[in-house]
Amino acid sequence: MQMKKYPEIIRELREDRDLTQADIAKVLGTTQQVYSRYEKGLNEIPVRHIITLCKYYDVSADTILGLKTDIKR
Repeated sequence: MQMKKYPEIIRELREDRDLTQADIAKVLGTTQQVYSRYEKGLNEIPVRHIITLCKYYDVSADTILGLKTDIKR
């Protein structure tokens, strides 16, 4: 079984909650364009943004990084 990578995971977390990229960009204090690049895997996501997403979605960093497969919903 291939583990998902963080771009796919952060997109799924966002879509599962019916949020837009602009919504999450605002939470992170960045632009929609920058956040879009995270979801596409074009830019590495900074650790500070991973921490913010963990708190926002109430999941572990292991979940976002694809090291753990059980996403709390």
